[in-house]
Amino acid sequence: MTSGDIVYDKIHFRHDPKWSGRLGPAEGGGLLFCVACVIEMVESDNIASVRKSFALSGISVVLKCSPGSLRELLQQDHRVSLRFTASLLEMLHTVEDPDTLEKVHKVLVQLLLELQSELSLCFVLDKIHKQLTDQLSVKAFLPTFNFLGSLVEAVPDVAHRLVTQYVPMLDHLCSALLYPDEALKASALYVWLKLFGTAGGSAVQSLPIAIRDRVCLLLLQTLANASSPQLISNCVGLLWLLVQQGEAVSILMSSPSNQIMCSENQNSQSLSQNQEQQSPDHCPLPFILKKLLLSGDEMLQTTSAKCIAAVLIHSPSQSSAPFIKADVPEFLFDRLASSSSEVLLWSVYSCLVLLTEDPLFFVQCHSVYGIGSLVRSLKEALRLTNLEVPKQGLVLLTEILERQPPSVRLFPSAPGFVAVSEVVVAGVSSSCLLVATQAASAASALFSLNHQSRPVQYREIEALIEAITNKVSELSLPSYSHHRSSGSLKRSDSNKASTSEGFLLQALVCFQAACRLAEECASEPLLKENTFTSPFKHSYTQDSLESLCRCLLRCCDSVWIPTITRMNERAPNPQILQYFYSILSSQFTLLPSLMAVFSDKLASSGFYRLSLEHKGLFCAGNRNPNLNASACGFLQKLSMCLLSQSDHAFGAHQHDVEEVENLLVHNLPSLCVRLSDWPSLLCEAPGVQLCEYKGPRATQYCLLIMLHLALQQGDRLLPDQTVFSSVVWLLQSVQEQGCCALPRSVLRSALYLLAVTQDKSPDLDGAPFNCISKALASCQSFSSLYIHHPALLHFICRYPELAEKFGPLVLELWLTKQAQHTDAEQTMADTQEKREKRESCADERQDQGPDTETMELLTLIEKYPAVILTLLDMVCTRDAPLAGRALGVLEVLLRGQKDYQADLCANLRPALLQVLQRLSMENMGPGFGQGHTAQAVNSLPLVLKLLCVTQASDPPSSYSYSKMDGVHFKLLYHVSNITGRMKPANTESLLPALSYLYCSLSQSPAHCTDRAVSMLLSNSGLMDQLQTVLSSSSSSSSAPSACPPSALLCCSHLLLSSLITLQRVYSTQVHKSLSWGLDTAIQRLLVQKRNTDDLLLVSHLRLLQALLDVDLASAVVCVSSGPGLVGPRPLGVEDGAFYPLGSRGTQCLATALSGLLLQKHELLLRASVNCLSSLLGFLQRKSPTTAKNVVCQPWSRFLFYCLLSSGESCLLHPVILRVITLVRGFTHTHTHKSNQLLQHGSTAVLWEPQLLQVMEAVERRGLKELCKEAAQALRLLLTQIESGVLQPPPTEEFKQRVRSMMESLDLQMPAESCSPSLPSNVLRVGDVSICLSDFTVKAG
Repeated sequence: MTSGDIVYDKIHFRHDPKWSGRLGPAEGGGLLFCVACVIEMVESDNIASVRKSFALSGISVVLKCSPGSLRELLQQDHRVSLRFTASLLEMLHTVEDPDTLEKVHKVLVQLLLELQSELSLCFVLDKIHKQLTDQLSVKAFLPTFNFLGSLVEAVPDVAHRLVTQYVPMLDHLCSALLYPDEALKASALYVWLKLFGTAGGSAVQSLPIAIRDRVCLLLLQTLANASSPQLISNCVGLLWLLVQQGEAVSILMSSPSNQIMCSENQNSQSLSQNQEQQSPDHCPLPFILKKLLLSGDEMLQTTSAKCIAAVLIHSPSQSSAPFIKADVPEFLFDRLASSSSEVLLWSVYSCLVLLTEDPLFFVQCHSVYGIGSLVRSLKEALRLTNLEVPKQGLVLLTEILERQPPSVRLFPSAPGFVAVSEVVVAGVSSSCLLVATQAASAASALFSLNHQSRPVQYREIEALIEAITNKVSELSLPSYSHHRSSGSLKRSDSNKASTSEGFLLQALVCFQAACRLAEECASEPLLKENTFTSPFKHSYTQDSLESLCRCLLRCCDSVWIPTITRMNERAPNPQILQYFYSILSSQFTLLPSLMAVFSDKLASSGFYRLSLEHKGLFCAGNRNPNLNASACGFLQKLSMCLLSQSDHAFGAHQHDVEEVENLLVHNLPSLCVRLSDWPSLLCEAPGVQLCEYKGPRATQYCLLIMLHLALQQGDRLLPDQTVFSSVVWLLQSVQEQGCCALPRSVLRSALYLLAVTQDKSPDLDGAPFNCISKALASCQSFSSLYIHHPALLHFICRYPELAEKFGPLVLELWLTKQAQHTDAEQTMADTQEKREKRESCADERQDQGPDTETMELLTLIEKYPAVILTLLDMVCTRDAPLAGRALGVLEVLLRGQKDYQADLCANLRPALLQVLQRLSMENMGPGFGQGHTAQAVNSLPLVLKLLCVTQASDPPSSYSYSKMDGVHFKLLYHVSNITGRMKPANTESLLPALSYLYCSLSQSPAHCTDRAVSMLLSNSGLMDQLQTVLSSSSSSSSAPSACPPSALLCCSHLLLSSLITLQRVYSTQVHKSLSWGLDTAIQRLLVQKRNTDDLLLVSHLRLLQALLDVDLASAVVCVSSGPGLVGPRPLGVEDGAFYPLGSRGTQCLATALSGLLLQKHELLLRASVNCLSSLLGFLQRKSPTTAKNVVCQPWSRFLFYCLLSSGESCLLHPVILRVITLVRGFTHTHTHKSNQLLQHGSTAVLWEPQLLQVMEAVERRGLKELCKEAAQALRLLLTQIESGVLQPPPTEEFKQRVRSMMESLDLQMPAESCSPSLPSNVLRVGDVSICLSDFTVKAG
């Protein structure tokens, strides 16, 4: 043979050239090939094996590189082709060299594929069959079996021929498995392996049953005793193919151990009988597969696991028990702990999943044994790239958790539960939603109570809940509108949306399981708290049931509710909604303390409408009963929570609670209609009502409660007009049936709906009104129908009949609820902070606006003025707290009464007069305030305060004094009598009484004033009260606690000042004089003014002013002096002239007034300048020289410098202008020759430059901007300048400016826009009323 050519030179010359050819590329060369040479070489025994091997290699190359070339040569004569094939077949028996056999094997397969001849295939099969038949032993057929297996794999049609036409050959293949040579067995199994695996195993369908069963038995026998790797591998491979066929599985699992050892000559009939008689528990297959699991070959372990899974899939009920009894699960769990192969892990997971379907798995505690290995393997599996592996592992974990008997705990201690929860958290956090979904399913099972360790690991449960919630928040859930806008989604997008929705559903199931677990733990005291946590840490630790419940509520509120509502806006899912409403229901049980806020948020967010619409959409016609049940449970709990929250007294009426609960329980399930159908239900004639809580009428009651609660939270389920008319019709219908008394809770809802929807509805009259009135009257306790809403006030007061019956009670309930609301807010505030701010709040109360409830009452009064009389009656007849609240409303009303009718105060005074008359009758004895009724005691100060407020609210332009002389005088009479009979310690009543008497004197018209003064001065009891107050304040030995309040002393001073002034005017007879220490008053003004309230200083100055005006000699008050005011007796000339003030007292008082004129308090400034004017007048009348000396003291010069340099706004203040005018007038009067103003020695302190400064300030400000008092003071000053003499003489320009300014003042009315005082003639400062007319700056 030449190099590369397949030609044997020694014999080639004898061959016909037609059997030769050059095979290869057409462009050149190629191998020279001779078929005849090859045949002769193969058949000859004299040719070396090496030459034959070379020739076979060449043929293989030709068949591979030159397809069809050899076929063309052989097709010249099929006999040559068959001879060539036969020669190669014969080599399988004659050649011993393994490499050569391998080449023969390969060439034969390639040749048959090249020829593609049915004749050649039949020839080969016939030849092999004949060889097997002729030979007594199959020992030499190992190469043949290998070739046959390869042929079956290469030519699929061969498998079909074998099972249909060559069944005897298959018998020989079975017999080969009985031969002890494992290599031969391996080759025979190789044929069976290819036979069962070729063409998807389709040829096996035609395999005779007996052959198949025999193969199964022989396979088990072989595998049980196999030791060589090749044999084991082929056995396992064939077993894998067999277990995928149901019939074969039955044979494999029903073959007992003794049957495997049976001899070959057993027939099929006896085999079948033995299979029926033997128990499957003795089947060797589980033990064989368990043995494979113990092998070190991972491939064998994987295949073994796959075989187990395949067997279990075909017959789970029959096959699982043998495997479990053989302890296969134990070995499978061991494989999980020792392997990281993805295929092996997945296979083991799958096997165990199938095994868990049998209760025997748990009975034998395999789950307890393997849970640790499973958790550890899952921890590693979650790191793999193939996410199907952890998914299958999580399936296994879920099955174990779901099927584990409650009597056997998987996690008796905390570490085990912590480990599994960490794995589940990792699974939920996976990037693959399918894995996360399965992890959520495992979490649902883990949340079973019997899986909780002791103590319960609340922190781990909370972490798992938060992980699932975070995953939900990351979901992208395309809404229905997105589907519509994008037309048709891609399949991948559709799958993604479906996967997301699947995870959301499973996450909801998990969250519901967590809520259920929390409820179960709450019901068992031993589980509520961690036993190993210190008691003082229970309320603060995160590892507690309360922390878990708060986590559930927080996640539900922040993530679940927004996500589900957003998803279901366009495409609601009934199954998702079912779990969603169940979760919401659970929250009401877990944290009752927070449900008030939670239920308000749900209802105000439209959850009534949402849940009712879902019921109508999905539950009509008995569809989706589970959704209906969960939605009804949610609505029931939400409704009961809202009812108890809207009225705290609702829970106290157990009958009402049960009544509403029964109505909701029995009627919500059947209420599966759309909201648009509700009006027809409400107006439907119910017919005969057989049950109190069931039927059409009960359904109507349920609808009313739903409408009430939804509307209370701002959710209008139906239009207002529809609701109003439907409620009226329902009430009429109930009464027409003869049942006047509706259930109290239903009547309460009906009243609320009527009240809230009345604005857009017509007034009730006739039968409808009578029906409602009768229904309200039928309730024994109207307070149980009350709802704290302003609409109810307006509804009752809208109809006079209802207002007469229920108006006072409704107002009383409104004020009571207002107080409860205020008290609740104050309780939540910090106590210490309230204590620190109490005084400042009292001072600022006057400036603060009224609260919301009071404003609602003011709106009601504006619309229905008769409410005022009801409030006034409450002031007089109710207990102190309620009367005080009614008084507060009237005070706010009267302070701003300009916004109301002008005669409001005139309408109140007669009612107040009646109250005082009644109080006077009830307290006839001395010591008023200790009458027979406690109500009179409590209402007296309130009525007196209301009188004071009435005075303050009566505008100056009112003609009430001229129209109501009788009422005013009677009020004054009764107040003075009551005041005279009061106990001195009753300051609460004395203060408003004296304040009212003072203001009455100041506001009384001239024709009434003399009678008023006479009446008051003749009231000895009143004078005694005043003397007591004055004595208590002036006594140096009195303790501070015994001194009267500054407000009471202030009112006493003001009243006395008015009495002194008016007594002098009308020369009224005085029956009893008072005594007052002048030295104490001046000492307070001079030394104690920093520690004295400004208003008390004002009252002292006002009293001093009145006394100075009468030269300190009044029949009303006897003024006493002291050593600090006058010198020792006998008195000097000046002390005698100024007694009881004295010369020293004159200087002290002037100095004190000088200091007070530098203050910024408006009333104090006015009182000071008026007192100064009265002092100078007093001095002028007693000793003009002394008056001049007082004015020319150094303090006067200092005062003027301060006033002139205090700024333009202060310089033009009427008080400052009055001071300048006043002092200049006294100085000018007593400086006849020097013609200097306020001269002390030789220094002039006021002349043209200072007056020019005042005039320039006026010109800059403008005369229009000056208030009336400032303009008058300026006119007086300019008049004095014109009539006086200045030194040095003023310039002509200065004189002209003075004249021009005087002319402008005469022509122009001064504006009042900058008046420093309030427009009202009475100013309320705390509890003291001040008549501003008493503090007008005096002009002369």
